Amino acid sequence: MSDRPLPLVISSMLRPKGVTGVQTHVQQLLRYLASDAASPEATLVTPFSWGRPLYTPAYALRRAVDPASAAAGVLWYRHWHEVFLRAALRRELAGRGDCVIYAQDPPAARAALAARRHRGQQVVMAVHFRTSQADEWADKGALPRDGRAFRRIRQLERAVIPRVDRIVYVSRWAQEALTSWLPAAATVPSAVIGNFTAPRDAPGAEPHGDLVTVGNLEPVKNHRYLLHVLAAAKQAGQELTLDIFGEGPVHASLEWLAATLGVSQQVRLRGFRPDVRDYLPGYRAYVHASYSESSSLAIMEAMDAGLPVVAAAIGPLGELFDDGVEGRYWPLDDPRQAAAILTGLVDDEQARLKAARAARDRFARDYDATVMGPRLTSFLLGGAG
Repeated sequence: MSDRPLPLVISSMLRPKGVTGVQTHVQQLLRYLASDAASPEATLVTPFSWGRPLYTPAYALRRAVDPASAAAGVLWYRHWHEVFLRAALRRELAGRGDCVIYAQDPPAARAALAARRHRGQQVVMAVHFRTSQADEWADKGALPRDGRAFRRIRQLERAVIPRVDRIVYVSRWAQEALTSWLPAAATVPSAVIGNFTAPRDAPGAEPHGDLVTVGNLEPVKNHRYLLHVLAAAKQAGQELTLDIFGEGPVHASLEWLAATLGVSQQVRLRGFRPDVRDYLPGYRAYVHASYSESSSLAIMEAMDAGLPVVAAAIGPLGELFDDGVEGRYWPLDDPRQAAAILTGLVDDEQARLKAARAARDRFARDYDATVMGPRLTSFLLGGAG
């Protein structure tokens, strides 16, 4: 009998690389597996693994659907991506024996369940989403909450999630959020295994400014609040700079708000940069105002760079760092109080440096790929998480 572990097939609805946390999770896992000779063989399968002449027209038609109905556009996107993912998985799995299919969301899990040849091809699903993927689309304003599209997405999750072989939750909060509305998910063997990333291997950066944040410019990321905090700090006599890395639909409104609040000279919208981690050590603190997350790789990467973190203790974020240790908790409904907490940290260099050291230590203990990668791999292959 061979001692080699079962091969791993990663099933994802998304392109192999991109700016989302799911794509980063997949790439970090692949990077870890490639670095460890004892790890299983891994193959990434996406809808784009299938024939381009077929998928290009189907995807392009969404541009015609969206103007008429954003909700219909969401369903169109999900349907055709799943169709081509299922076809790609069938081709990939046809010649395989036992393996583990690691699905990155419920549609990818349904495609895997439909494509697998036998039960020896196990399906493990990751829960990256917040409560339900329906809620995430609703938070983006792409579909009405409790509308037809919302209900269809939840119906898919009710049908698929209890059928997978195991579940990986990226936070305790994600586990509680899902099982609170879908109790059947609690009957599936599971483990809470947080996201992880490889440590930075670049030298420290030159100073860039005071504060930094990284994330897609979407309403749920709540960048507007950061600008209100800057304005409150300025009113109190402290002018802090803020660099925002990311791109998205609220870019123009953030520029307008910065001008309205009188903080345009303090804020730089830096756009998307694939090498953003190389810049992080050049700041004094990392700030985060998102009010809905399942986890946050951005916070982990900031801690790796030695930045104390200032964020709200909501959802899973309170699991990532401790108040008064690796950073500070702040409210998301009181910019003046938030500004006082922030300036209290950055004005006390001894406290800031102490939090920075603690952040690096926490990353090495809890978020380093060399520590967490083996845990995830073991669970995927049927071991304990």
